[in-house]
Amino acid sequence: MCLAFREQPIFTTKAHVFQIDPNTKKKWIPSSTQAVNVSFYCDSTRNTYRIISVEGSKAVINSTITPNMTFTKTSVKFGQWSDARANTVYGLGFSSEAELTKFVEKFKEVKELTRQVANKTSATSAAITNGTPTHEVNHVINENISTRSCNSPVGSPKTVAINAVNDSLTAERNSPALSTPGLPDQLKYENDRLKIALAQSSANAKKWEIELQTLKNNNARLTTALQESTTNVEEWKRQLALYKEENVRLKKKVLECEKSGGASELLHRQLADLREKVSELERANTGKQEEIARLTKELEEMKATDMQKQDLVDRVKMLERDKEALSKDNLQLKERVETASRSSTQEKDQLIRIQEQIGSKVSELYGLSDKLADMLQH
Repeated sequence: MCLAFREQPIFTTKAHVFQIDPNTKKKWIPSSTQAVNVSFYCDSTRNTYRIISVEGSKAVINSTITPNMTFTKTSVKFGQWSDARANTVYGLGFSSEAELTKFVEKFKEVKELTRQVANKTSATSAAITNGTPTHEVNHVINENISTRSCNSPVGSPKTVAINAVNDSLTAERNSPALSTPGLPDQLKYENDRLKIALAQSSANAKKWEIELQTLKNNNARLTTALQESTTNVEEWKRQLALYKEENVRLKKKVLECEKSGGASELLHRQLADLREKVSELERANTGKQEEIARLTKELEEMKATDMQKQDLVDRVKMLERDKEALSKDNLQLKERVETASRSSTQEKDQLIRIQEQIGSKVSELYGLSDKLADMLQH
């Protein structure tokens, strides 16, 4: 019979799924990227219950409930239980305390049903041992269990995901047991999480204080700029009034000049003088510009010359350092030559002495040889 028709969901909720770190046994590792459906499934044929959660095509929880399992509520929104068959500890984080309370109640209810099934199985074994017919015992057990379990399905089964979970169930049943982490570890985890949240809040508060101070500074600058603009507007209005008065005065003067021809000639002469002065100033300005260009060019040439001079000075210093190094090497070589010469002289003298010793020994040998020959002749 297909698993999808045999197992039915009887309770479903949403939670973030975690598993204990297998190395440290203290940290929680997220199994889901977001809150996922966590469901209690009932197998009416085997009278077993499982907690199953699937994210996409991945089974993040596949835990068969046994009578000795215990769900521990470690905080107002977090709980955990140990699954020896899966060789892990599962943790669930809920969005509210009410959701966690509903899950705890359902866990206790299902655990009680599994305990009754285990008791009935033990009673069956005892009845068989006492000689009661097997078919009668099975009939009574099936009637008692079928009336109390799998009678209120909720939601729709996920056939493909559950089949994948069922395929891995056999390997998981043979996994070694894993001890449940103690409450202090969970409290430490919660404390670390709260510390991180507090640090983030402090960082955000500092950032908001900086932004608030920046806004205050910007507001102060804008206020100052607005006041300056207002002052400038008043000044511009005053200058505009003066310009208008000056314009009116100049118009009157032009009219007066037009009426008197002599005055007009005087103004023309003054205008010509002013134009000539402007031309002289322009020529002087041009000459100054050319002078500035020439001086700038000379300055650049002097800078280039200084750079070349500095390069030469650096090279001279380098040559002097090389010369000093060569002088030191030369002195060392001279000392080595003198040492070798003295050693050679001593060796030569020693060889001469050896040669003289050998010559004297040879002369003695010749003398002995002559004596020996005389003695042989006599």
